Amino acid sequence: MVQIAIHGAAGRMGRSIAAVLHDDLEGNLVAAMDREDSELLGQDMGVLTGRGPSGVRITSDVEEFLSNVEVVIDFSVAPATAKLLPVCAGQRIPMVIGTTGLDAATRASLERAAEMVPIVFAPNYSQGINALYFLAARATELLGPAFDAEIVEMHHRLKLDAPSGTAVRLAEVVAEAKKLDPERSVTPGRSGQVGVRPLEEIGVMALRGGDVVGEHTLYLVGEGERIELTHRATDRSIFARGAVRAAHWVVTRPAGLYDMADVMGIPR
Repeated sequence: MVQIAIHGAAGRMGRSIAAVLHDDLEGNLVAAMDREDSELLGQDMGVLTGRGPSGVRITSDVEEFLSNVEVVIDFSVAPATAKLLPVCAGQRIPMVIGTTGLDAATRASLERAAEMVPIVFAPNYSQGINALYFLAARATELLGPAFDAEIVEMHHRLKLDAPSGTAVRLAEVVAEAKKLDPERSVTPGRSGQVGVRPLEEIGVMALRGGDVVGEHTLYLVGEGERIELTHRATDRSIFARGAVRAAHWVVTRPAGLYDMADVMGIPR
């Protein structure tokens, strides 16, 4: 049994992962951590997920959290991830990271940590989304520069960052397929007199409302025709199942930075 800990345990994803682990025959939830001011500190993860007492209570003490752990699944917030990275690297504990909105400094810390431990880092752990990345790259390559690429994403009203990490990654995939620099070509949102759309631009629009789990559409728009590639998530457990799959996979890998394409064996 793989001994698994959840960082960001009080959040939606943390609880969803705990529920998946409850039914996992090869993994065991042994620790849960959240921020110091969380109202759920001390709560039993099994009770929170409606599965009955598990004996795993949410703590804010990192030493207690990491005391008996083989891999950490992190779905927290960027500052918390930044603090945990060097600690896990120092203790040689593999990580699965789904936290989005990481700044350049945290990304650099992530890359340094991956020199010491295996880390799976992905903006989206849905198997379907990762298939979408693959299909988006192939379609973009086939259609060539004559087709403009635009991305629209939609999430629930409580999501903190925009555009989503998944949409940003999808834009990067398309930019790479077009042989463009994502830093220059990806444009999050438009407003005012922006002028004629540059041929090399990739627009990314973010919608927020209701309880939408996640929806991403890539539009490849040509003269007289367009292709739409859409992924809709209707159940948050798809992300949890993917993260747990990644946790089982990463514990047997050497140090390095991996993504879900590696976990799923998707060709590059």
